[in-house]
Amino acid sequence: MTYQGIKDVKNAPQRLDAAATAAESTGGKMTIYYTTGDYDYIAISEWPTEEIAASAALKIFSAGNVKGSALRAFSTNEFKETVKRIP
Repeated sequence: MTYQGIKDVKNAPQRLDAAATAAESTGGKMTIYYTTGDYDYIAISEWPTEEIAASAALKIFSAGNVKGSALRAFSTNEFKETVKRIP
C-alpha cells in the first residue's frame, strides 16, 4: 500500500471489492489476498487478453492507493508447450 492507501485503510476492503467487480465487468476474474511481509496484497487474475490485463493494472495503480508489479504466469500445459518449441 502507498502512504495514501494506508492513510485510508478503513476503506481498503471496499476498494478491493471494487477492483474485483471492475475485473468482472471487463471479462476478467480477480481474487485478492491480504498478505504479510514484503507485499500487502496479492491479486491472482485472469483476463481475456494481456492488453486488458495491462489496462486494468494501470487503472488500479493510477488511483494511488497501491503500487505494484505484474507478472505473467504460465499454466503447466502452457509451459510444456513452450518447452516443446525450443529448437
